[in-house]
Amino acid sequence: MPVIDHFLTPDDLDKALRHDVTEGLTATPKTLPPKWFYDERGSELFEEITRLEEYYPTRRERAILTEHAPEIAAETGATMLLELGAGSGEKTRLLLDALSGTLQTYVPVDVSADFLAGAAEQLAADHPGLTVHAVAADYERHLHLLPTGDRRLVAFLGGTIGNMTPAERISFLGGVRATMDPDDALLLGADLVKDEERLVRAYDDARGVTAEFNRNVLYVINRELDGDFVPLDYAHVALWDSDNEWIEMRLRSLKDQTVRLAQLGLEVHFAAGEEVRTEISAKFRRARLESELAASGLELDRLWTDPDGDFSLSLARPI
Repeated sequence: MPVIDHFLTPDDLDKALRHDVTEGLTATPKTLPPKWFYDERGSELFEEITRLEEYYPTRRERAILTEHAPEIAAETGATMLLELGAGSGEKTRLLLDALSGTLQTYVPVDVSADFLAGAAEQLAADHPGLTVHAVAADYERHLHLLPTGDRRLVAFLGGTIGNMTPAERISFLGGVRATMDPDDALLLGADLVKDEERLVRAYDDARGVTAEFNRNVLYVINRELDGDFVPLDYAHVALWDSDNEWIEMRLRSLKDQTVRLAQLGLEVHFAAGEEVRTEISAKFRRARLESELAASGLELDRLWTDPDGDFSLSLARPI
């Protein structure tokens, strides 16, 4: 049976949601962090998004891992794989198989203890010689509490690094670097800059799955904070910010309306056309990856892309 450490309690999550919603919806402009998309329904919707024709990142990252996982294993010789934001661990199996000659421990880290438990049990059953040590934690807050070991490979996949601003990325990567020993390595998935039309379509699919995913944050707030959002009164918006080289997802109020959040004692007014930003998804060039890694105390060692140059996996080591 896998071991599961708990650094998050339901009370921690409730306090974080209350803080984020209060701060975000009373700010100008309004914002909400993307981590609150992911209740059970939100996770199901995101899995559906990854299978859409328009949404290329998951397929491209899997293609890179399929081709280069043996090379990553040979380069790192990792005895421990620690994955931040592990999710279902589907792509991780490619790394686990490639690392089978050296790997002793797999440490999936995610905020959802229930989701982790199921995924960890399945992985442990499929890899009987592997120790699975799951951790329910917020990887932005609990990096210093996560397991360490000889020749550790820290994986942060899926392009999630792009959900942070440049300052947040450098702070986060610096926190990862602070936990690393000289023989450790970081495997970082990052989406790359490309044609604007393709980027926007990836976040505004024809079937409207991403729109439903975007609005899911309002359902979460209604349920957890006794809110009265009418999610269909908000239009899904996806646009490309060429200055920052990131996609923004927003929810646009279709009319003047006031929302009440009873658990917070808060009323929030939305003017017709007013938007709340729910996600940024930065896209990268090699030079930006190198400079931000360097600013975090890490050196880019290897960079792999899919044949079309859509997505990247970077292997970085402590300077």
